[in-house]
Amino acid sequence: MRAGLAAIASFFLIAALAAQSHEHGTIVGHVTLVRRVRGTQMPSNVYQPRGVNNSDADLIPEIKNVVVFLKGAPFAGPLPAMHEEIRQEREAFVPRVLPITRGSTVVFPNSDPMFHNVFSLSSAATFDLGRYPMGRSRAETFTKPGLVKVYCHIHSHMSASVLVLDNPYFATPDLEGTFTLPNLPAGSYAIVGWHERVGERSEPIQVAAGKSASVELSLPFEDDK
Repeated sequence: MRAGLAAIASFFLIAALAAQSHEHGTIVGHVTLVRRVRGTQMPSNVYQPRGVNNSDADLIPEIKNVVVFLKGAPFAGPLPAMHEEIRQEREAFVPRVLPITRGSTVVFPNSDPMFHNVFSLSSAATFDLGRYPMGRSRAETFTKPGLVKVYCHIHSHMSASVLVLDNPYFATPDLEGTFTLPNLPAGSYAIVGWHERVGERSEPIQVAAGKSASVELSLPFEDDK
């Protein structure tokens, strides 16, 4: 009896997924970071940072600090809340860039043998989690969409970006710069490539039901070293 019910449930699940694939489309794309001649450095901190050389964040390829998302796409029902983590280790926030859905919670564990702090003065989220030692963590739930810049009161060179989005249609490119956004509602949109020191670069795109669209995004990245 249970096997029969499981088979029926599986049938309806497969049918629902098949129907969704016909009603929704996919975007497959590629992001290129184009280095440009250095000019005036774009500000990334609230106050003047000091130089450090011991951060593992420096080893993370810049393409992993890019977020690709679909702007203005409708999403029916409540947004899926995420539970993510930004670690404090070797005097750096890791990862330095984190995309989440509105209503998600981010935990900030301290892995350093010193006190750290987490605060933001951003319009999308203003908070101060206070100072806490190694082995402890604090958390914040992000209820408004927008860019939230996060800092440490104790170490002025530490910063991270939390990009809070109003739909779940976003991705971080792989090391080759490729990404896929599946199960998108059909329609005309802008697809956006975002980097913390570049801002947004967007291209118009048409998502057709049951089809895959392709796009190339180029970000004029400026190295800050």
